[in-house]
Amino acid sequence: MPTFFEKLNTRRKFLGMLAGSPLLASSGFLYGPLFKLLASDSVETKHALRVLEDIQQGADLISSPEQAINVMDFEPVARKVLPPAHFGYLATGVDDDATVRLNHEAYSKIEIRSRRLVDVSKIDMSVRLFGTTWTSPIVIDPVGAQKAFHPEGEVAVAKAARSRQHLQILSNVATSSVEDVIAARGAPIWQQLYLSDVWEVSRATVKRAEAAGCPALVVTVDLQDASNRETLFRSKRLDSRKCSTCHADGFSGLVQRIPAYDNLDVSKATSLYAPNNTWNVVKQLRDLTTMKLVLKGIVTREDAQLAIEHGIDGLIVSNHGGRGEETLRPTIECLPEVLEGATGKIPVMVDGGIRRGTDAFKALALGAVAVGIGRPYIWGLVSFGQAGVETVLEILRRELKTIMRQAGTVSIDKITSASVVERFH
Repeated sequence: MPTFFEKLNTRRKFLGMLAGSPLLASSGFLYGPLFKLLASDSVETKHALRVLEDIQQGADLISSPEQAINVMDFEPVARKVLPPAHFGYLATGVDDDATVRLNHEAYSKIEIRSRRLVDVSKIDMSVRLFGTTWTSPIVIDPVGAQKAFHPEGEVAVAKAARSRQHLQILSNVATSSVEDVIAARGAPIWQQLYLSDVWEVSRATVKRAEAAGCPALVVTVDLQDASNRETLFRSKRLDSRKCSTCHADGFSGLVQRIPAYDNLDVSKATSLYAPNNTWNVVKQLRDLTTMKLVLKGIVTREDAQLAIEHGIDGLIVSNHGGRGEETLRPTIECLPEVLEGATGKIPVMVDGGIRRGTDAFKALALGAVAVGIGRPYIWGLVSFGQAGVETVLEILRRELKTIMRQAGTVSIDKITSASVVERFH
């Protein structure tokens, strides 16, 4: 029977192998079953956890955004820079984090068909959404509380979006106001909305975004209640800081630091996302605003059909980055049936697990008009602020342009179902 030191030596070798493996770049992998094993209470696993931490701290981290080879290079830097609870909030999925991992892994089941002898000297990556042309189909998804990741938060991201001409969607729980972000972006942004359990709170948020000049409202519908984010819970245990010095718990504690709720009477509100919302609320929103109305979190044919019936202008296929529920359904596998339900009447985007330009290419080939990214640009923000976000965007654009050229697709509309082979089943 192996002795304690023999087993520990085996683990050291295993962790050493992980240190040089692309698997280490996956937050879902680190904070899933392996993390739970290493974070258990036994003496042996505590030693192993320290070995893992030593490996992470001693890794060859990039020291400037220019050194990054791909967007995953920013994640270990973010892990080192952030307090454990903050990184846990960013990395967490639900339960075993399996949906987080599957969101990305599903892209490996899609093969790209390359055409040859096509003049690809000029590549056009522009897309058109609701009458506006964007230079890239890569969209900056809403991520809340970005000042927890960098002092400039959403403003730094807006400046990066401005310099690289990307569409930015601002979170309802952003730590910068919609007015400040639009000023930094130098152009309109889209506003994301969580439907509170008090209609007047949601209504005020909508009207403020409309007054600020937002052309589209993105309503997140994939959170019905608090989710079981075990990686976050475990990360909090590793954080020695007193969180109460920065923010209080509960809805009232949340709104104290969120500009979207400034000057609002939220005394009757108890939830950021009410569990009793139905399609009737969607109808209320449709009647309330002239902004384009987009539903984020649609993953089935039936709900896409209902969205059409309720006058929705666009859809985002999303599972909240695997943070809402452990469905084990990657968003890229949900995309085809949502498109079938939408019947080509409205634009459909997709997010979740996109880490490469080839991932974006595959999503576009399956019918998405644009793709959203979340964690990657936050890794860049944490690591190097605005410059980090800009580099993440540049890397993804470069990778997308490269595969478009190699596949013989000179513009986004040339990327079709004939460009890929699906191996989902």
